[in-house]
Amino acid sequence: MSARTITRRTVRSAAATAVVAAVAGTVLMPLSAYAAPAADNHGALKMTMGAPAPSGPLTRGGATETFELTATNTTDKPSSFHPWLLLQGAGASPLTQSDVIFKVEGVNAPATESSIGQQDGEWQGMFHPAGKPGGEGFEIPAGAKMTWKVTIGLGKSYPTTNGDFKLTATSYSGEVAEGNTASLTFKTDPSVKTGKLETAFKNVGDCKGVPALQCREMDLTYRLTGDGEFKTALYTSLDLNFGTDVKVPNLQLEMLVDGKWQGVSTADPYSFMLPTIPAGFSAASGERVLHLRTSFGPNTDYKKATDVTLNASVALPEGNTFAFSGAETKFRLTPATTTTSPSPTPSKSATTQPSTSPSPSASASATAVVAANSNTKATGATGSLASTGADSNTGLYSGLAAVLVGLGGAAAWFGARRRRATRA
Repeated sequence: MSARTITRRTVRSAAATAVVAAVAGTVLMPLSAYAAPAADNHGALKMTMGAPAPSGPLTRGGATETFELTATNTTDKPSSFHPWLLLQGAGASPLTQSDVIFKVEGVNAPATESSIGQQDGEWQGMFHPAGKPGGEGFEIPAGAKMTWKVTIGLGKSYPTTNGDFKLTATSYSGEVAEGNTASLTFKTDPSVKTGKLETAFKNVGDCKGVPALQCREMDLTYRLTGDGEFKTALYTSLDLNFGTDVKVPNLQLEMLVDGKWQGVSTADPYSFMLPTIPAGFSAASGERVLHLRTSFGPNTDYKKATDVTLNASVALPEGNTFAFSGAETKFRLTPATTTTSPSPTPSKSATTQPSTSPSPSASASATAVVAANSNTKATGATGSLASTGADSNTGLYSGLAAVLVGLGGAAAWFGARRRRATRA
């Protein structure tokens, strides 16, 4: 294992204990920041959810529905309660705070304040005693119950790629016993066939006219399955990792534009911002293709072949910006041993006119991408959605794992996590 890799993992591990997630003007602290319920009272609560009223599907910007949520203490000791409502299975697009209407009022419970969180890109409804910090829980006496009225609805911005969803009530501090969670499924109108954004690296191989391994060429493809379209642009970051570490890797990235290779600029030697996918991308757009190639520049400190890993992560430009789709490819690359450079004649030609899109202004680590090539011709390829993975866990993640396994949602929760590696 390289020194840089060890350093990154050490930094990630140390940072995990201090991770916070924005929650409607407050912060969601790691689980370790809160006092856990007494060990002999762990799993003391049972959740129940009443039928929503009025009944019927939810519409974007339409009427809301309410239901009663009750937490019952099944033991002979008081129990804390840290409410947690998980919205699951909505569709291809991540949800922002304005996409779903959420409000909670106490019925036979203390005055309550509610908020929406997006830890790891997921939509979470949370509530706590009014006037107290967001991590403060309720205390339910032995054998007692507390009830709240929960209001749920769709904002006008609810993505057209998304449809029905499941809302599960539990606790993020383990006070709800396994099998004692509760859930409701909310239908949406119009009905939507949900899909996903598939991102894949294809056709990875040597560049034409260049010695083997000195240049690698590939396609990065995007395809949306299901109904609807993305209401905003989509940003793609291309993160780099190397099998061995040097001070100056100097990896060069080029893109095929109008039949010519053009360099992609970056101020970060481990990350590039790729062209924006414009708003409105849908299944009808077909497969979007970026033709890319990489090689080590003349200033590289590499003297021999090393493994190179490219990880493409796709996210919304604002709001819920956690990467929700991505792909990874790994290959060996050798620095040039002669003056041979990649052939100016592309080994594949563009099939459509390029669409030039600026890099996201929020990225301080990359300058503008010179241009993009967009192939909008639909193909029979299905692509593959690579797990964006993660190699760091916060206190919250580990504390929630057992709950999520019980809900059957652990794979969905952890499968799409991807954090940019901290540079040493």
